[in-house]
Amino acid sequence: MEQWNCCSGRTKLRTEDELRSLLHRLNRIEGQVRGIKGMLERDAYCTDVLVQSAAVSAAINAFNRELLASHIRTCVVQDIRDGRDEVVDELVMTLQKLMK
Repeated sequence: MEQWNCCSGRTKLRTEDELRSLLHRLNRIEGQVRGIKGMLERDAYCTDVLVQSAAVSAAINAFNRELLASHIRTCVVQDIRDGRDEVVDELVMTLQKLMK
């Protein structure tokens, strides 16, 4: 059975695959944001900039979904198994913030 190293002391040790995937997403988002900045510097048409901005928002949402799914599968499940049911309240508050 795989041992999860998570959430002890409010940190999380991620697997190499998880870290690589999350960093890959963030690097792509960073590139998209730099692209938008370049568009503004080149006086790009508003609609074109807005379309790229929407793509960044979608990419951030995908990042959040991936991270949230991992958090639930690892930290939340382990905390519940360990009797720390308050993690459910924390999860609800996190979801409320993400849904604003």
